[in-house]
Amino acid sequence: MNDDLLTIAVSDDGVATLTMNRPGKRNAMNDALLAALDAFFSAPPDGVKAVVLTGTEGHFCSGLDLAEHTQRTAEDTMHHSRAWHAVMDRIQFGGLPVVSAMFGAVIGGGLELATATHVRIAELSTIFQLPEGKRGIFVGGGASVRVGKILGADRLIEMMLTGRKYGPDAGLALGLAHYSVGPGEALPMAQDLARRIAANAPLSNYIMIQAIARIEDMSKTDGLFTESLCAAITQTSPDAIEGLQAFLQKRDPTFR
Repeated sequence: MNDDLLTIAVSDDGVATLTMNRPGKRNAMNDALLAALDAFFSAPPDGVKAVVLTGTEGHFCSGLDLAEHTQRTAEDTMHHSRAWHAVMDRIQFGGLPVVSAMFGAVIGGGLELATATHVRIAELSTIFQLPEGKRGIFVGGGASVRVGKILGADRLIEMMLTGRKYGPDAGLALGLAHYSVGPGEALPMAQDLARRIAANAPLSNYIMIQAIARIEDMSKTDGLFTESLCAAITQTSPDAIEGLQAFLQKRDPTFR
């Protein structure tokens, strides 16, 4: 599959690699690229079990394309922001594990996009930044929630007020990235991790994606009850039986 703004390659082992492709724009996000991402995650190709998301020409995504920005009313701006939220939710909660291979700019909306994914790998060139304060605006694609949960409100306020840039090592320490790797290593590692994740039981992958972030928002008692439901669903599934038999027989499991 191929699109001008988003190239999609699906491997035989069920891993789809999505490459944001806006050369010369540092893969800045516009409505058309956002729509292409939305279209993929709304109806993934059959057989896809995990996704790798990356950029081209040395950058992941430099955020909203301000060159294409149009002046909107307050009401239209709110609806535009909510449209971003819907796409980010589809990425986070669509049921497919998503691994980000990051390098260069992971800025503004690019960071909002990355933090909607489940595993994040940063090369040495990676720059994390929320520069909205320097533009006289506020984040609108979910950073106040997703980045805020990672950094905490105090660090997020400082990051937005100052426009501070974090490199890959600081990003790793803060949780913006899960892995820090050398030049050219993010994409191969992301595809390897995606293959390993795709080999898991589909139901347990789905439950982990759907439940854990929501449990974080619950009270302790509600979270524990939800955990018990998730355990009941997964541990009585055919894949759980296969996983136990494979362990006892000292072989790799064969999940559905």
